[in-house]
Amino acid sequence: MVAVATETPFHVLAVDDSLPDRKLIERLLKTSSFQVTTVDSGSKALQFLGIHDAAVNLIITDYCMPGMTGYDLLKKIKESSSLRDIPVVIMSSENIPSRINRCLEEGADEFFLKPVRLSDMSKLKPHILKSRCKEHYHQEQHHQSDRNSDERGNPANSSSSDSINTRKRKAADNEEILPQANRSRHSWKQTD
Repeated sequence: MVAVATETPFHVLAVDDSLPDRKLIERLLKTSSFQVTTVDSGSKALQFLGIHDAAVNLIITDYCMPGMTGYDLLKKIKESSSLRDIPVVIMSSENIPSRINRCLEEGADEFFLKPVRLSDMSKLKPHILKSRCKEHYHQEQHHQSDRNSDERGNPANSSSSDSINTRKRKAADNEEILPQANRSRHSWKQTD
């Protein structure tokens, strides 16, 4: 089952009002084995994200667009509880340090200068993987709080692997609070 998950390509939403730039970024992303959806505006990007309930692993957006700029889109994404963990990369043909810093301070994971190159694509996966780890951590915390609130520990509410992991964690937690004399009693099991 894990092999299937790793074969699924990461899904990138590319946002650019320029058709040639959109085609270029789409080609670079596909060459780098990403699944790509392209839209031509920030408002269409938000619409897509709303409809598809954040089934996107990364957003790469142009900074200068009519209507909603890439910076405006970044702010909306980072203000949204359901979207804020999606990494956002900003692209611009203008190398303006204050603009770059403002985007990074607002939560952009990366800032690429156009024209974007194939070598830039290798910088995307670490951001996706980092966000996946965060997402997994948040899900685990949510599941843990659900389990804690279910005082009866109903096994129908969790998979067997979850309950095994919970027992292992609880055993580890209990071992940490046992007095030293009690710990040594269990140590012979670990040395086998």
